[in-house]
Amino acid sequence: MTATVLQRRIWGWWAFDWASQPYNTLLLTFIFGPYINELLGDGTAAQTAWGYGIGAAGLLIALMAPILGAIADKAGHKMPFIWLFSLMYVIGSAGLWLAVPGDFNLVFILCFFAIGLIGMEFATIFTNSLMPSLGGRGDMGRISGTGWAIGYLGGFLALVIMLLLLAENAETGKTLIGIDPILGLDAGMREGTRAVGPLTALWFAVFMIPFFLWVKEPRLKDAVPIGRAVSTALPDLMSHLKALPTDRSLFAFLGSSMFYRDGLNGMYVFGGIYAAGVLGWSVVDVGIFGILAVLTGALFAWLGGMADSRFGPKPVITLNVVVLTLVGIGIVFIARDSVFGIPVGPQSFLPDIAFYVLGAMIGAAGGALQSASRTMLVRQTEPDRMTEGFGLYALAGKATSFIAPLLIGVTTQISGSQQMGITPLIALFLLGLVLLVWVDPDGRQEPAA
Repeated sequence: MTATVLQRRIWGWWAFDWASQPYNTLLLTFIFGPYINELLGDGTAAQTAWGYGIGAAGLLIALMAPILGAIADKAGHKMPFIWLFSLMYVIGSAGLWLAVPGDFNLVFILCFFAIGLIGMEFATIFTNSLMPSLGGRGDMGRISGTGWAIGYLGGFLALVIMLLLLAENAETGKTLIGIDPILGLDAGMREGTRAVGPLTALWFAVFMIPFFLWVKEPRLKDAVPIGRAVSTALPDLMSHLKALPTDRSLFAFLGSSMFYRDGLNGMYVFGGIYAAGVLGWSVVDVGIFGILAVLTGALFAWLGGMADSRFGPKPVITLNVVVLTLVGIGIVFIARDSVFGIPVGPQSFLPDIAFYVLGAMIGAAGGALQSASRTMLVRQTEPDRMTEGFGLYALAGKATSFIAPLLIGVTTQISGSQQMGITPLIALFLLGLVLLVWVDPDGRQEPAA
């Protein structure tokens, strides 16, 4: 493979991060989540419904991801799966246009959201499994970190478009720059904000073109027919899972990442709804918060990739899990009438400023953490079993992906408090931090020269 072809392949792989990020940025966190809060008019009810809906989708992902990954590994064909899940991404996100104020079915909307979310998550699993073919072990930190940074920038640009041109304030009907939503969209029917679904779908469809043009799947010499792959995948997967505890470092890393990634996803999913319900922020307010978090995420994903290449992924992971634990504790102590136990007046901007700062820290730590986690897996896995390793990583990430949303939903419902509902995330980060103790920084491979 020539240098030009390889570089084009890397850029094509990065295009997926750019194309897919708006689902996380616009739909999960900063635009559609807070919009659901506005439609229901009750932050606690919205957070509960969101928790159960996303938790159910996460459960389905957890059950199916390892099986589909094993089938794809054996058959040697990932691209057909990526095409299928890309289609689900587009259909699911586009369907959110139907969330019409006063005339929508919450279950129906959550089903569309789940379809898109499942498509996004599965497509990510299969594209991540192509990462080891993009360069040598010493290149992984840079490639992974740059990919995350590009993804965050894509999310940032999409968010800016939404805030400046489409998402209207519920009270004024104007966008962030004081204009009516473009394209003649009806602000009274919240068409500007509802356009977040179709925009996310169109964004993905357009920017996935370089991926499908430039990223070619490596040929697998031991590939088997799809029928045989289906019949043998599950028994082989069960055999590998039974033997996994004997590989202490890999097993500890998968367990650690399972908990801290679940906690991080919980922060992403509920950050916007939390700010809307506890601080009374509008969709536009949450969007500004999102810009700050996304920009710090892009910067620190890139910086984290550089630090990963120099110091290795484990120090990067450890530092950022500690930061996220402290952020989780800080969020619980921010309310409209107090900040870290200090009472403030109803007109005080201190709660807003504090939450902006914590949001920037979530973006920064989250970007660097996810980038370093991908490269840590490369160190923990046999070079000739790298695809299987990424399959196990996907299993670890999705096996409990429903826990944070469900715990938040249950805790919020029982306590009747959005602040108390966030506390399970702190425990998840602490569990991840403890398990990191047993992770060998270099895994089974020699340190890079």
